[in-house]
Amino acid sequence: MHYLADGLRLSMNWLDYLILATYFVVVLGIALVAKRSVNSSLDFFLSGRSLPAWVTGLAFVSANLGATEILGMAANGAQYGAYTVHWYLIGAIPAMVFLGLVMMPFYYNSKVRSVPEFLLRRFSPSSHLLSSSLFAIASVLIAGVNLFALGIILRTLLGWPLPVSIVVSGVFVLAYIVIGGLTSAIYNEVLQFFVIIAALVPLTVLGLIRVGGFDGLIDKVVASEGAQFLSAWGGTGFGEQNPLGTNWLGITLGLGFAISFGYWTTNFAEVQRSLSAKNLSAARRTPLIAAFPKMFIPLIVVLPGLIALVIAPSIGGPSSAYEYNQAIPLLMRELLPNGVLGLAVTGLMASFMAGMAANVSSFNTVFTNDIWQAYVKPRMPDKHYVTVGRVITVIGVVVGMGTAFIAASFSNIMNYMQTLFSFFNVPLFATFILALFWKRMTAKAGFWGLLLGTLAPVAFYASYSTGYVPLSTDQAANMTAAIIAFIVNVVVSVPISLATRPKAASELEGLVYTRASAQDKGEHAPGDGAWYRRPALLGWGAVALAALCYVPFTL
Repeated sequence: MHYLADGLRLSMNWLDYLILATYFVVVLGIALVAKRSVNSSLDFFLSGRSLPAWVTGLAFVSANLGATEILGMAANGAQYGAYTVHWYLIGAIPAMVFLGLVMMPFYYNSKVRSVPEFLLRRFSPSSHLLSSSLFAIASVLIAGVNLFALGIILRTLLGWPLPVSIVVSGVFVLAYIVIGGLTSAIYNEVLQFFVIIAALVPLTVLGLIRVGGFDGLIDKVVASEGAQFLSAWGGTGFGEQNPLGTNWLGITLGLGFAISFGYWTTNFAEVQRSLSAKNLSAARRTPLIAAFPKMFIPLIVVLPGLIALVIAPSIGGPSSAYEYNQAIPLLMRELLPNGVLGLAVTGLMASFMAGMAANVSSFNTVFTNDIWQAYVKPRMPDKHYVTVGRVITVIGVVVGMGTAFIAASFSNIMNYMQTLFSFFNVPLFATFILALFWKRMTAKAGFWGLLLGTLAPVAFYASYSTGYVPLSTDQAANMTAAIIAFIVNVVVSVPISLATRPKAASELEGLVYTRASAQDKGEHAPGDGAWYRRPALLGWGAVALAALCYVPFTL
């Protein structure tokens, strides 16, 4: 496989490098300032639960807006067209709203430091250790995807060898997380959000000018790919053909429910941002605030993928010099002058660091609290766990460097990311949702449901990869695998629960859904009662706006 096309390489001048160097200095400066607030393990892993909602909300969306999101969703735009908006509208917004309105009271009020710790309190050490181990594996695999994504950027634009790109970028992210902990990561994510937007907007605008505006883009895409390529729901009936290779049921249940809810409600890289908020109101508003910019991200991520398809019609094809992953670097070569190029490279670097930092900071939290402290070295001084957190951060980044090369086997890294989500997040969500809403769910059911629910999609995907299951695209396989993971988990968990003894009701207080606990407002800060800060208004407003965003892709 060719990692990159050398023809994409750009010539950066002193101004471009100055912009990039300035950004690095600011990032490390934020880390050094944040270090002053790290006095305990709670400060290092959860920012002392002290951050305002607007900070955690922007960090929430920025943590998701990593290089894998930008390169991967642009790749999806070039490969699947308007069908890619499903990952934002049905594949993100409803789950983010559900997290804020329904699940955050249980996460936040239980004072857990991670998602696996919730399962420890709800079930048993066996379920807790299994979920912690699976999460740790998933985190380093996803961190590796981010490292590979940055390798694409640096190798393409600067000519650096891929191993050098991976090592240099990993060391830099490692430095600011080890120095400043989660606070450093979150405040840098807020900065990175604005840098990413500033980098991608000019790319999109110049791309539209190049292809003749929206009308020119539509005409050219329709001429080459057909009108259905710009319709989110066209050809999704049973027996019909579309670029995704699946139907509306696979999209709604596989992506819109299983993968989406599995990712947004149990992925600790996201949930951790909410848990760092200063009170329950801010924690609930964190994913709700993030939902509004999230639904408009396709304008600067998916749209460039369509523009790249017009500029390089054979992209991703067997005879093309460019893979789908190279849609954004291709546009940068074709469109951006020096100075703006430096800003774009800086934006992509920022996106990489946002995604990488999110996964590394969540990995060190889960490993330290849920594995090391729980089973290896309990009852040690608090400083010991801060030290372990810093050491395991180094180990996590090093392992991530190794897993970066797994992503090289996928021409579209978002296909690989969705595969990981179907393996790890969906089974955890099924276990979690049963645990939260069904008092009868038992510890043994939690363990076996999670274990078999994880093995089932892995076995299915292996069958697809070896040709035993005839599906036309990786994404169709991922959506089907996600549905299988959820169903297997439920089918295993329910009968085991009915055959085993549940915990007493007194042991489940605060861990199982009740109307009263869901409506708990927690401690209020001044201004929390303002109408525009009400979680219900923000949540349902986001859902309504997301539904309206579908209109241009259904007419």
